[in-house]
Amino acid sequence: MPSLSIHRNDTVKVLTGADRGKTQRVLRVFPDKGTVLVEHVRMIKKTVSSKTGKRTKGGIADQESPINISNVALVCATCGTARVGFKKEGTSRLRVCKRCGSELPTKK
Repeated sequence: MPSLSIHRNDTVKVLTGADRGKTQRVLRVFPDKGTVLVEHVRMIKKTVSSKTGKRTKGGIADQESPINISNVALVCATCGTARVGFKKEGTSRLRVCKRCGSELPTKK
């Protein structure tokens, strides 16, 4: 499985497409496909059927669609969009902003 510099719950900025400029939270990362699911970005319509015996209502629902990881940039809290570097500290790898050098939060 490839190692990615963007994790779940990171704040990213969309660089290309119809939603360019939006700054939102990452909901899910798909490392095998190289895509991320970003909150309220690349919304699609999906038909949902009502299941018998369950209390789901059928109709048309809005849902996020995955976007390529190369089309988003991680947002640093101090300097804005950032490229990510890694720094070894003991046995752990820390994500670091390449512009300002501040440590980025890691996944839990």
